[in-house]
Amino acid sequence: MTYVQYSDDAVALADVRAGRLDAHYAGLSPSLLGPGQREGVRVHESSSGSYSLLVNPAEGGRLNPFSDRAARQALNHMIDRSLVVNEVLGGHGTPMFSAYAPHDPDYAALAAAGAPEFAYDPALAREMLSRSLEGAGARLEGGRWEHGGENVRTTVFIRGDDLARKAIGELLALELERTGITVDREYGDLSKALAVVYGSDPAELRWGVYTEGWGGRAAFVRYDPVILAQMYAPWFSSMPGFNDPLYWNYRNATVDELTRAIYAGGFSGPEERDGMVRAAARIGTEEAVRVFLAARDDLYAVGEGVEGVVNGFGAGVPSRFTAINAQTPSGHMRVGVKQAYQGSWNPVMGFGDAYSSRIWQTLSDPAVFRNPYSGSPMPVRASWEVQTGGPEPSIAVPPEAVLWDNASQSWKGAPGGTLAASAIEYELSMSRWHHGEMMDMNDVMHAVYFAQEWGSGATPADVTHDAEYASRAAQLVSALRGVEALGPDRVRVYVDYWHFDEAEIAGWASVWPQVPWEVMAGMERAVSAGEASFSRSGAAAAGVPWLSLAIPSDAGLVGRHVAEMAASGHVPAAMSQLGAGEAYAQQRYAAALGWIAERGHAVVSNGPYELVAYTPESRTIETAATRDESYPFARGHWLHLSGVELPRITGVGLPRAVEAGAPLEVRVDAVGATLVSYHVEAPGAGPLLSGRATVEGGAAAVSLSAAETAGLGGGAHTLRLFASSDDVLRPDTYSSGFMVVDRGASLPEAAAAGGAGGGERAEPQLAAAATVAAAA
Repeated sequence: MTYVQYSDDAVALADVRAGRLDAHYAGLSPSLLGPGQREGVRVHESSSGSYSLLVNPAEGGRLNPFSDRAARQALNHMIDRSLVVNEVLGGHGTPMFSAYAPHDPDYAALAAAGAPEFAYDPALAREMLSRSLEGAGARLEGGRWEHGGENVRTTVFIRGDDLARKAIGELLALELERTGITVDREYGDLSKALAVVYGSDPAELRWGVYTEGWGGRAAFVRYDPVILAQMYAPWFSSMPGFNDPLYWNYRNATVDELTRAIYAGGFSGPEERDGMVRAAARIGTEEAVRVFLAARDDLYAVGEGVEGVVNGFGAGVPSRFTAINAQTPSGHMRVGVKQAYQGSWNPVMGFGDAYSSRIWQTLSDPAVFRNPYSGSPMPVRASWEVQTGGPEPSIAVPPEAVLWDNASQSWKGAPGGTLAASAIEYELSMSRWHHGEMMDMNDVMHAVYFAQEWGSGATPADVTHDAEYASRAAQLVSALRGVEALGPDRVRVYVDYWHFDEAEIAGWASVWPQVPWEVMAGMERAVSAGEASFSRSGAAAAGVPWLSLAIPSDAGLVGRHVAEMAASGHVPAAMSQLGAGEAYAQQRYAAALGWIAERGHAVVSNGPYELVAYTPESRTIETAATRDESYPFARGHWLHLSGVELPRITGVGLPRAVEAGAPLEVRVDAVGATLVSYHVEAPGAGPLLSGRATVEGGAAAVSLSAAETAGLGGGAHTLRLFASSDDVLRPDTYSSGFMVVDRGASLPEAAAAGGAGGGERAEPQLAAAATVAAAA
């Protein structure tokens, strides 16, 4: 495969039509792919991306208007989300008011209690901003806000390389200027944003609001453990300050506590989890440090000769399974991308952008991945058996299960009396690393060591600590009770973690290496020596490179440290204590050094493709399929994922008028669905009734009792329907209004809607949104 950078989507589309490209991995504007413009290409639609505003809440040397929460909340009323969807996105999108879009599985938990919505109301926004600024001592003089003799100003960082975000940024800047705030516009791409927005101290006030874009997640997630943490919680290192100890950092202990509990399984069942989701989403929305605007329906262009595309929920056409499944007449696939290289290529705190993560997903196999349609964990390189007794720890951890002890720099067995909530036995499917050496249990245990060594709290003079990484890893480290190697390809993991879905336990606790231990050790030594950093914030704070294995200079740095270990006969303690000898280590060192010398990079993994070359001059990345006989999956293994039947509501028998106190049964016709969830709402009151109905024989019956209709109250109401299936979780949605009238009153015509045309519906597409959303 060859990934080619295209700055102009129209040129990329023309090349797909001409056969010079097989696919373009950037969502295309509807203006390029209207009904009469689709000749010569196959168009796949997916709801994968989204747009948000990241707001700087820091207090700096001058007045920051957004250090006050009320001012940030005003932004929710300042942007016309309908305008963004209908004009900027050409109707291909949905308004968003929180981290969840209507097609996300957990959106139902919000809808059950009334999902937040904000009307476009610039007058209200100006009023909210005025109260906030006056409270801070600012005065409106001649139409401009002043404080301390200077204009109150903010910088809107606008992504000039993205037409949609450029339009959003200009709209926001104009609205802010109308309030009397002086606005400085700064334009840039992701590379500049990584330095100015994500890489600087928020207290410097180099930016005030950033037009964020999200390229979707690597996988669709049934019970998403991280999205609320990523979008709202400081501990996840994705909020202003990014946990760099030298920077001003946004703090919110309540949302941290809630999202940590969601991530770590700190709930007794689905109802309690739903309550946590609602509470965390509410706080995040109220804090308005990240303000969501719209979910984007992307249009992907694929050549007519390409087969095997997997347009999965969460990732869309750029799903890892498209690259694995794709078949072209030539056997070579050329893919257009917006950026060939952004961010950093390292498996610790790199691959945070959509461009690099999409390629990395084809180079590295996970132990467990998500089914692209159901969102449930599915085996890739590990099968499992879960033992659990419920949320409370009840499983004895044997002394053979070990953990890495930072203080003594040694492996230690579990102390007597140690209990875990769950024990998961994994059977691992090993293969050769791309550099030719066979994976083994040393690689697995090194991954355990690394999480504990680098994910622990910092101590004075601690050189094995990265604040951004440690904040995330600490959640796993604190729950880990022991890891027991049972053989060359079997391991049992004990964790103080529980979930009501056992597959989620297996997915959460899996231990699996992404790169060989000797490459990780070389990276460690380079970072510990202060020559590079695993994280963006660490690199910016220390003035060193953000370590990237794809860059020749960084690969050479890692190679130098591997060579030093080879020359001295050094075997890392975490390996030598498990029986790894010098001869074995020297063989590994030689393989890594040979790879770096031959390829000019240090990207070594175990996936279906290997990195051949990154060529900055031509802005291309070339990968090639792994042909090693040890690779466990034959060609076509994942082809069953390339086509599924999606749930679709085809008819709804809802009367236009319903008698209060009379039972009501609404027939819902649906194909590809096993379940219909429903909410009955009244204007301004949120959901009054909710329930579920099973689909049998292509139909479900939504039944309300006489007592339930009597309790609705008269007037207008709305019925919202969500059709889903066990295998395809993303629902088809439908909504329609009806009137509740007194019994015996003269009724309007009560004709059934006669199908879905009586209401509003949003068709699901083979679509998309580590489950972490990737910045674009």
